[in-house]
Amino acid sequence: MQATLQKEQQWLNKLIGEWIFEAECIMEPGQPPSKSKGTEVVRSLGGLWIVAEGESEMPDGSTGKSIITLGFDPQSDRYVGTFVCSMMSHLWIYDGSLDATGKVLTLNTEGPTCKQNSLSKYQDIIEFVSDDRRILTSQILGEDGNWHQFMTSHYWRKQ
Repeated sequence: MQATLQKEQQWLNKLIGEWIFEAECIMEPGQPPSKSKGTEVVRSLGGLWIVAEGESEMPDGSTGKSIITLGFDPQSDRYVGTFVCSMMSHLWIYDGSLDATGKVLTLNTEGPTCKQNSLSKYQDIIEFVSDDRRILTSQILGEDGNWHQFMTSHYWRKQ
């Protein structure tokens, strides 16, 4: 069975390439943000999927690694994918959509909370500022019913 390339997969192809990034993450309320730098290499898998492999410095000086897969499922009309990293054992499952401007992809997922043995709703939001610059923001749905941003990463395409 051969899948037909959709315009949504073409949008994902904008991610293909080598990127550098700087991230700020708020680990606990009232604490200064943790800052890190890293690299990401994004490649195509058959034109239908992208695979993004990232490396970043961790606060303890070690190196963290991550892998993101993203594709588009025409049957559900949704972007789908996964996120795994070397710092946790949870498999994050993505389900998302592109906004009307075609610049912002919001990926919904569930994952462990920092303080409890329970799951919470999260969003990873990819916004293209230009072809060579994008921003990733991550937020968690709080007990108050509001989204709380806890991480921002600025990406620049390597030239």
